[in-house]
Amino acid sequence: MTNPRQLAAGSPPASPRAVERLELPAPRMMLVDPRFGELAGQFFRLFGQPTDGGGALALYLHGEPVVDIWSGWAARNARWQYDTVAVSFSTGKGVASTVLHRLVDRGLIDYDAPVARYWPEFASAGKELVTVRELLTHRAGLHRVRGLVPGRSALFDHDSVVGALASAAPDRRRAVMPGYHAVTFGSLVAELTTRATGSSFTDLVRTEIAEPLGIREFWFQVPAEERHRIAKSFPRITPFGVPWETASFALSCLPVLRNIAHAGMPEGFDELVRNPAIHDYVMPGWNGVFSARALARMYASFANGGMVGGTRFLTEETLAQIGEVQTTARDYVLGIRMNWRLGFHSAFVASRNQYPHAFGHYGLGGSGAFADPETGLSVAFVTNRMGGALTPLADLRLAKLGAQAESIARRL
Repeated sequence: MTNPRQLAAGSPPASPRAVERLELPAPRMMLVDPRFGELAGQFFRLFGQPTDGGGALALYLHGEPVVDIWSGWAARNARWQYDTVAVSFSTGKGVASTVLHRLVDRGLIDYDAPVARYWPEFASAGKELVTVRELLTHRAGLHRVRGLVPGRSALFDHDSVVGALASAAPDRRRAVMPGYHAVTFGSLVAELTTRATGSSFTDLVRTEIAEPLGIREFWFQVPAEERHRIAKSFPRITPFGVPWETASFALSCLPVLRNIAHAGMPEGFDELVRNPAIHDYVMPGWNGVFSARALARMYASFANGGMVGGTRFLTEETLAQIGEVQTTARDYVLGIRMNWRLGFHSAFVASRNQYPHAFGHYGLGGSGAFADPETGLSVAFVTNRMGGALTPLADLRLAKLGAQAESIARRL
């Protein structure tokens, strides 16, 4: 039998349970339902010059596409095209979680089972009772990535990362509150799903997400022949305008902010995100490459009772659990209440009206996606411009676009 630890980094045969579906052709013409014309105008105004970068926006309403648009620059001398994709950082956590939910649908994983049932080594250092549900809601106590494995490129080594996580003692605060696993979450989910199925995570993304939805652009390991489509991300990650290493060290010394540094600021991370080698590895917490239309189609199933394009993607029973808030406690890493669902957080929009049923996952710099089962709306935005020059970690474009989209959907 193939070693599942090897499968996580390699390319094993496709799962025999995979369901092949016809791939949907990428539209070369933009789509704007007239009802969302005002939103499209708001989007196009974001990208007036090359320094604004580029991006794509896609919406589904009641399981059908209503907006699919793009604009701006994929690189300084190249316009964003219909098939441009972008590194979307933590947006990939939502995709990784969806892989796991599909396996729950088939009875291969139980939310309330200990992670160690599928991954025996995980039981060490007092983690034998940590459940899949707790892992998905950032309550495994394994937020710390700073110093987890030695060396600037060590995060590329999936086996080393998950081996260190399996051996690590959990943070004691996990018993009373969640702590955002900014980098480690994806590795934990990838290893868990690989152990439960014997298939590589790359294959699981393909057979559980890409093929059933008919869209290829769900990548962590990006095929070599597709890499020319990846937009160039900029500017460099410089929190508060300070070089990465200086900022991460300083934050790690401040009691109020050290949890953020420990969870999301490993040594040399700013260099890793610019290294083309990131596309050779599976790091679902932060190196996902997607199109907006792919993300919007996946989230359309969450917004439409598990159905998208007339096809059932998730059962209503599983969907009901996914959308239920699991904890309202303040997150000890982020310092705010994220209202974690199973792998997703509340959908934050730039509006006085927040939407309690909407959930999704946003990423560093601005990309992200969410679904609102109350309106049947899903929204996805990908971009290569990582926020502002001084605030690449915080960006309001998706929040503003999402607020406008919700406002329109609620008037229909």
